[in-house]
Amino acid sequence: MHVSSSPELFALKSLEEGLREAILEGFVEVPMLPEVANRALSLTQDPEASAAQMAELIQGDQSLAGHVMRIANSVAYTPMANLTSLQQAVARLGMNVICEIALAAVLGAKLFNTPGYEDYVEFNWQHALATSLWSKEIARQAHLEQETAFLAGLLHSIGRPAVLQTLMELASQKGINVTPELVHRLEKKYSQSVSELVVIRWKMPAAIINAIKPYQDLDKNDSAFGVAAAVHSAARFATYMLDIGAEDDEETLMELDALDALDLNEEQIEQLLALQDSVQLRVDQLSRS
Repeated sequence: MHVSSSPELFALKSLEEGLREAILEGFVEVPMLPEVANRALSLTQDPEASAAQMAELIQGDQSLAGHVMRIANSVAYTPMANLTSLQQAVARLGMNVICEIALAAVLGAKLFNTPGYEDYVEFNWQHALATSLWSKEIARQAHLEQETAFLAGLLHSIGRPAVLQTLMELASQKGINVTPELVHRLEKKYSQSVSELVVIRWKMPAAIINAIKPYQDLDKNDSAFGVAAAVHSAARFATYMLDIGAEDDEETLMELDALDALDLNEEQIEQLLALQDSVQLRVDQLSRS
């Protein structure tokens, strides 16, 4: 068998083989979904659940409770308001918004162990937060399920840190020194399949599992098609808003095929673009630890 003389190519092949095997055999290490996230999601899906139950759940974690109250009281969520209790915050903002704030707090970048790539993972988490908020706004315009769109947007790229974590472990086991270029090449190639693996492991609703798939891969009659198209569009809006060197500008966003698939007209897209400051403010609040 011929082995390339390039150490980098050999490392790439070795790591890719190990990563592919880990994905196929289910060896990718996925952090447990924090219990508070699981229970918060259950409450939002229970028509009999009350604001008091959501408040009681979050109050069980003092650090999380303080985080949620700080964000709920921020100008991004309740301008001119002074919420004094979690139950009041839930009553004012609604269970779904409080759940979104809590999920953003517990599903953050620190959930994964990616030594040397912490800043990169943190930036990707900022992009996921922005995508979740844009997904919700696009879903609102397209008359889709907003809560599903928010969660799908938040989790659409959750495979990225999971791939990084697995690659770090494989490189350590194999004694391979990897370059960031090699790591990002493999992360880009496998992050979608691992994102789907993570949400399945976390036992997310089928609507979320399907909505994080590329909308082009779904049948237009699939109930998840609309939300998947919203998430795709939202990720492009997030990239543009965060100014990360992409080619998108307002003109290209106006012409996104995914927005056309949602039957959004020019006026509706302009209304979305006008929300940039509001979305950025909420991203800033949600991403503060």
